[in-house]
Amino acid sequence: MNGLLGFVLFAAGVTFVVSGQPEVALIAFPAFLVVALVLGCTLVMPVGGGDMPVVIAMLNSLAGLAACAAGFVIANNVLVVAGCLVGTSGLILTVIMCKAMNRTFTHVLFSGFGAVPATTAVTAGGVAAVTGELKPISPADTFAVLEAARQAVVIPGYGMAVSQAQHIVRELSELLEANVSYEQLVEMDAINPMMAQMDVAIVIGANDVVNPAAANDRASPIYGMPIINAHEARTVVCLKRGKGTGFSGLENTLLTPQCAHVVRRCEGDAPGGIGRV
Repeated sequence: MNGLLGFVLFAAGVTFVVSGQPEVALIAFPAFLVVALVLGCTLVMPVGGGDMPVVIAMLNSLAGLAACAAGFVIANNVLVVAGCLVGTSGLILTVIMCKAMNRTFTHVLFSGFGAVPATTAVTAGGVAAVTGELKPISPADTFAVLEAARQAVVIPGYGMAVSQAQHIVRELSELLEANVSYEQLVEMDAINPMMAQMDVAIVIGANDVVNPAAANDRASPIYGMPIINAHEARTVVCLKRGKGTGFSGLENTLLTPQCAHVVRRCEGDAPGGIGRV
């Protein structure tokens, strides 16, 4: 569909430039605008939430290039220079972010991974697939686990922002007498060496950043991407609303019985499947 829209967009642009007839131009230009708006939506909508920063950097770069082109049209050198700076910086940022995730830009936009569910056992190509079921846990049992824990870590993800669970997480931290301000948040490189010492790791709305497949499954679309080693904690409680496309649709080996640690899913009556613990 995007390929067809791109072809129509290109044809409308060429028609507007070379037609030389006002009647044709008045049809081609509105068609160009409408198709461009639709293509912008259909190109971005399939991208997973974890890839949104890359897409935003790309759109900023394109906005700079558009400003640069407008500067050439109206002969404004300031607009040309400013557009080039914005476009170049956005492109550099996009490339850096893709390299950090060990993925290419085209893979971010057009891979569509996560839409095909994994099979069982081992496939014909010798790639191990994910099997098994999640182990549910009640909020009461979760509280018992947290009450007995000496050290706990909360790993937030995009899903926590979508479900607006940050307020409940703040209440939980106050109950555990472990209030953590934004200035005391721990980076990935700092927490990973300490993860094996954690009694409980609470994963809230995150999938790709805690997926062990990124470290040990070469067939995974996110292989090589840095992750938080949540699987090294003694107990892992995962709060996940469901599966979607992109990162959210990837099978996570952290959530299966093959994982060597206790992995559970907490369900509740709160919006988004986030339980009040």
